[in-house]
Amino acid sequence: MTVWTLSGFGDEIDPDPVVQLAVLSALGARHLELRSAWDVNVVDLDESQLETVKSLLDERNMAVSAIASPIGKVSITDDPDGERDRLRRAIGAAHRLECRYIRLFSFYRPETSTPEQIRDEVLTRMRDWATTAEAEGVVLVHENEKEIYGDTPDRVRDIVEAVGSPALRVAWDNANFVQVGVRPFTDGYAMLRPYLEYLQVKDAIAATGVVVPAGDGDGELKETLTALRDDGYAGFASLEPHLALQTATGGFSGPAAFGRAARAFAALTDEIGVQTR
Repeated sequence: MTVWTLSGFGDEIDPDPVVQLAVLSALGARHLELRSAWDVNVVDLDESQLETVKSLLDERNMAVSAIASPIGKVSITDDPDGERDRLRRAIGAAHRLECRYIRLFSFYRPETSTPEQIRDEVLTRMRDWATTAEAEGVVLVHENEKEIYGDTPDRVRDIVEAVGSPALRVAWDNANFVQVGVRPFTDGYAMLRPYLEYLQVKDAIAATGVVVPAGDGDGELKETLTALRDDGYAGFASLEPHLALQTATGGFSGPAAFGRAARAFAALTDEIGVQTR
């Protein structure tokens, strides 16, 4: 029996980590993907706040699947030192919370630039981050956010192969691919599967870009999940529903909609014979 580890973006449920963990636990998850707590982004949490999060997790026998950082979700023209700083803080949070993965992005480009024009600078910065990650014993997982350099399968592959580091892998998001006109499974799965190490669960309607529960959109979720099952994927599946609100910095669902997203994903995994824990 294939088993995947269920997680979710707690701040899609509520700003309070106590509520985040309660809802995730009720849905059968023992992991949290930490993007923010008390409306403070994970890279800005101070030592005391991190200690509180760790205590809350320990009390409930729960853990963090990934630090959902905003690193690289800025213009390529921004000062690189700012993102190096945020990476150091994300690594500190990962160490304190005993977490291996840090989610990040590959930069927005100026409206007057093409992806090809920013490629070299993107790769220079991501090589620098990967070198740091290797030394710190963490793994960076790149999410294919729309309108960044790595928003299509070919450019995601370009990043990972050009950087060539075991500390830089792929966080796969079906909905984000749909929002840039990609058929995720058809156009990208075979290309990216060798590097796919983390699954973020949401779906979207191709005609409008609206995010919907898994299986309700055009994200080829069933095909993707079935292929992952057959390929022996045994990692995290992290719920990121975005059902009430989607912004440039994240999204929100609330407890009820988050539960609806969890049940939609569970229906798909039940159908293909995958268990979550």
